[in-house]
Amino acid sequence: MTAKFGVVVFPGSNCDHDAYYALKKILHTDVTFLWHKENDLQGSNIIILPGGFSYGDYLRCGAIARFSPIMNSIIEFANKGGLVIGICNGFQILLEAGLLPGIMLKNKSLQFVCKDVYLSTENRDTIFTKDIGTDKIIKVPIAHGEGNYFADEETLKSLIDNNQIVFKYSSGNGEVSEEFNPNGSVLNIAGIINKKGNILGMMPHPERSTDPVLNKTDGSIIFNSILNNFLN
Repeated sequence: MTAKFGVVVFPGSNCDHDAYYALKKILHTDVTFLWHKENDLQGSNIIILPGGFSYGDYLRCGAIARFSPIMNSIIEFANKGGLVIGICNGFQILLEAGLLPGIMLKNKSLQFVCKDVYLSTENRDTIFTKDIGTDKIIKVPIAHGEGNYFADEETLKSLIDNNQIVFKYSSGNGEVSEEFNPNGSVLNIAGIINKKGNILGMMPHPERSTDPVLNKTDGSIIFNSILNNFLN
């Protein structure tokens, strides 16, 4: 079985083509678009919920997209162990769908933040991070207004106990502190997985950090890690 990515397109998505371009043109993988009104995943075995402003971010970010017809298939797929990545708005959709724990609040600054950030990898024992070296701090962009991850103490304890925190905002040297937190996210959390380890949600955009032309390629490590370990 070969890896095939499916990139979901919601009304308001604006990073769907970024993800498709990174996977198809840069990493030369098999990838297709999945329309939000459809139920068929078209044989995709890795699903990407992309960034953007699905349904205009009405109600709450991801709150309406969570009820798109395609999500019924994705929830079933994920519950059976299928690989799912939610990036930025996609992470918000995963939270709204209950596939990952916690919620997103407005950034602490109450301003939209768009810049490159450094990420410390807290869990390298996942299909998404196995190829990230132990001394590697990756640099990827963020672009969000509601990326302030929050969860109650019980949930945070569970995340820690089960090693579900995958990425934290850090310095270029890997120091994790409030100084390097761009949005107020609790514990500097930038990305988490579910207990089974097949669903990743992250606010930073790895698909925008894959093209050598931009001199930004750290995001490709995440996608290549999936490809290199897909059948392992």
